Amino acid sequence: MQFQGAFTALVTPFKNDQVDEDAYRKLVEWQIEQGIDGLVPCGTTGESATLSHEEHKQVIKICVDQAKGRVPVLAGAGSNNTREAIDLTRYAKEAKADGALLITPYYNKPTPNGLVAHFKAIAQEVSMPFVVYNVPGRTGLNVQAQTMARLFHEIPEVVGVKEASGDLKQIAEVVEACGPDFTVLSGEDFTVLPLLAVGGHGVISVTSNIAPKMMSDMCRAFRAGEQNKALGLSLELLPLCRGMFLETNPIPVKTALSMMGMMDLELRLPLVPLTPENEAALKALLTDKGLI
Repeated sequence: MQFQGAFTALVTPFKNDQVDEDAYRKLVEWQIEQGIDGLVPCGTTGESATLSHEEHKQVIKICVDQAKGRVPVLAGAGSNNTREAIDLTRYAKEAKADGALLITPYYNKPTPNGLVAHFKAIAQEVSMPFVVYNVPGRTGLNVQAQTMARLFHEIPEVVGVKEASGDLKQIAEVVEACGPDFTVLSGEDFTVLPLLAVGGHGVISVTSNIAPKMMSDMCRAFRAGEQNKALGLSLELLPLCRGMFLETNPIPVKTALSMMGMMDLELRLPLVPLTPENEAALKALLTDKGLI
């Protein structure tokens, strides 16, 4: 299975409102050194919503180039505009990403038939592994298990899902409906261990931006049958997971990385810095965990 274990939903560092290539390469290299299983550029955490198309392509290219095939790169390439998704997915393939992470169309609220048609249209133009990104809290659309099974069985390019519903009943139903060859990844850092327990394969994580070793070690421990070790790491990660969602992602994680000296703190509007109270709480947490 190509996409399993802990994948980091990478932040996009900025400097003077431009992509900070040096900081991004440094982050990618550190992630690989720490044992991360894979990388995801241009997801929600990478502020893809405020990247221009040229920046989006630049970020994917830098990530693939720096990874040098050492870990798989699953490039964010989705859109609620099918033509735009085709263009971004085509570039991900040209850049030699290992797969494309494709969010379900947000705002449009397509029917199940519309969802299938959307992904079929992308696959007809670009053939590469697709991971569907189901995040109802951001899209206003929830892909039910039977629809996910249709996507998997009708579109050979669809190999998995990033499940950010947080609904373990639904996740178990997806595993049941799609079978063991379908990759189910958590898109919700609080549900990684439970998702693994119901037949999932890993996580696309925000928290692993700052704790890649801990998150990947937890997934490896579970796969190795070391349940107590996996549980211990899961419990150790929980405070960091809470910290990463003190405010809207990726505000806390970018703040944490700046505190760790990995990059300058720069966000794009409409995101703004943490409140002073939350910044102080985050600093105390990172200090307690020995990260700063």
